[in-house]
Amino acid sequence: MEITSVNNEKIKFYQKLKQKKYRDEAKLFLVEDEHLVYEALKVGIVKEILTLDKSLEFNVPTIYVTDKIMKMISSQVTGARIIALCNELKEKEVKGNIIVLDRLQDPGNLGTIIRSAVAFNFDSVILSEDSVDLYNPKVIRASEGMIFNINIIRTDIKKFLNNLDASYTKVSTDVNEGEDIKNVSASKYAIVIGNEGSGVSADVSNLCDKKVYIKMNQNCESLNASVSASILMYEVYHG
Repeated sequence: MEITSVNNEKIKFYQKLKQKKYRDEAKLFLVEDEHLVYEALKVGIVKEILTLDKSLEFNVPTIYVTDKIMKMISSQVTGARIIALCNELKEKEVKGNIIVLDRLQDPGNLGTIIRSAVAFNFDSVILSEDSVDLYNPKVIRASEGMIFNINIIRTDIKKFLNNLDASYTKVSTDVNEGEDIKNVSASKYAIVIGNEGSGVSADVSNLCDKKVYIKMNQNCESLNASVSASILMYEVYHG
């Protein structure tokens, strides 16, 4: 199938999906760039593909479009050569170590944390309901496709932590009262990372069993949220 008109209804629908409210309504999102599209294809969530390259063939419906159409739909300034229309990821049962994100706002941070969580064998990422949109294009790009390789749940994290199995040790970051993560021994970890500006909220921190702090040069007051999360997950992975 080929579409050349920018006024085509299907193209207008794709354009709408650049906005969160339409993604939420349709329960669909867009994935741009070849390596990310192939990662999405591996897990079977791709419904349809738009591409400029007529030599490419896929096992899902494929639409060949013009460069002008692709630039209209793409979130990137220079446009993309391939875009996949994908179903939302399904939430699964939590089993192993988890990272819990309290009001995280930066899409780059979320994508990086997802990537690190996969790297260090964390089972799930738990997003608070007021965290950044999981399907923001910057999240997907920053995750380098790892968003398709981990369980991600958006929920009320206070209820989640309250109901979490007793086998978990709940750990929050605290630059003032925390201890070294190496001193914390647990069979399973639930590590809580807070908002970039204000950290973990008091209500959420009070639900945790332990508070930890990453040792660093005193000239540096704090670390970026994704850096902190990555270091803590690394320590757990190698602990």
